[in-house]
Amino acid sequence: MGLNAYFAYTVVGEHGSGAVPYEVALTAIFVEGFIFFGLALLGLRQWLARVIPRCIKLATSVGIGLFLTLIGLTYSEGIGLIVGSTSTPVALAGCTSGSLDASGQCPDSAKMRNPAMWIGIFCGGVFTAMLMLYRVKGAIIFGIILVSIISWPRTTPVTYFPYTDVGNSNFDFFKKVVDFHPIQKVLNVQRWDIGSYGGQFGLALITFLYVDILDTTGTLYSMARYANLVDPVTQDFEGSTLAYMVDSMSIAIGSLMGTPPVTAFVESGAGIGEGGKTGLTAITTGICFFIAIFFAPIFASIPPWATGCVLVLVGSMMVQAVTDINWKYLGDSLPAFVTIALMPFTYSIADGLIGGICLYILINTLVWIIEKASGGRIVPPNKELKEPWSLVTDGGIMPPWMGRLAKGKKDFWRPGPSRSVSGAEGVTVNIDGKTSASD
Repeated sequence: MGLNAYFAYTVVGEHGSGAVPYEVALTAIFVEGFIFFGLALLGLRQWLARVIPRCIKLATSVGIGLFLTLIGLTYSEGIGLIVGSTSTPVALAGCTSGSLDASGQCPDSAKMRNPAMWIGIFCGGVFTAMLMLYRVKGAIIFGIILVSIISWPRTTPVTYFPYTDVGNSNFDFFKKVVDFHPIQKVLNVQRWDIGSYGGQFGLALITFLYVDILDTTGTLYSMARYANLVDPVTQDFEGSTLAYMVDSMSIAIGSLMGTPPVTAFVESGAGIGEGGKTGLTAITTGICFFIAIFFAPIFASIPPWATGCVLVLVGSMMVQAVTDINWKYLGDSLPAFVTIALMPFTYSIADGLIGGICLYILINTLVWIIEKASGGRIVPPNKELKEPWSLVTDGGIMPPWMGRLAKGKKDFWRPGPSRSVSGAEGVTVNIDGKTSASD
């Protein structure tokens, strides 16, 4: 939600009181999408993903897992177990939203007394975990449906539709079951008279650009790694160019619909956790989203405590990558740890990546300078444990198809014979990700 908040409260401002009008902000997003498309087509986004150190990539997956966990524990999107505090960053909560005091704190007498939270923990969390333990397909969906059905009756203390003005409004919308709201005021409203907003327009464009690059790169790589689709040699995943190009065009098309940048979503980990790893999963999800447009009253009435524990479960699966991080060398482990810590604590994937990458560059550059200045006499005692890293990746900066085109190959869109490198214990790993036994 970071980009949405930046778009709504910083760029556009509350009720249009920001630096640029809503229509001009959408124009910046539209332009950003096509810049992304060019970067993806030239392979620069893929190159950026490959040159990020392995420890940072692994830490990104773990950090996103903790980020999801934090979201699942809060009020707005989760079970409401924690809340922001004044004397400490967060505090134990678990009271009903109506029990929060004027400062948004949960009184000690009301903590852990929200029945909806306990329904979410046991029916949405423990129940789903047991189904997953026995490998029941659709376990996550079953948990969400169970909690939602329990929360819909208005006569229970865990109802999502209390007898309040907001509850009555939500229930009236829920009773419609099928509804369609046409896009009227936000469809194709871009304004291209950006001259008077040049500085603010450029600032918004650059901010959207770098945050989207880091967010999407971190998310796509983490999801691909979670699905075990990352090539161990190139540190890339199959179809990355098309994935980035689709992401870019989604941003541009989304701006025509009046939305902030449309990017890859970290909650995709829930689908991967259920076994979805192919394009068929994405197509099915898209069809379901299209159907959901007409059944918006039902899907909008799924309470946050029905999905909160699901996010915690997905987070627990994503942090498994922490064991693969090189904890033996501080130049790798500390940047990875900072990446992991900053993502949930700053509530931003991009901020975590920026912090980890900058610290990695700073530490390892200083080590290199000291080593060169001392003629190789002053080096960390365990530097041999450092993971190898190079700015030059397999295939260079440009994507393979451009290299084949530059060499004059007519069938440049077809990958050539895969090259291979020797692995451990007589295993050969090909560039296309396949493994084969060797003598």
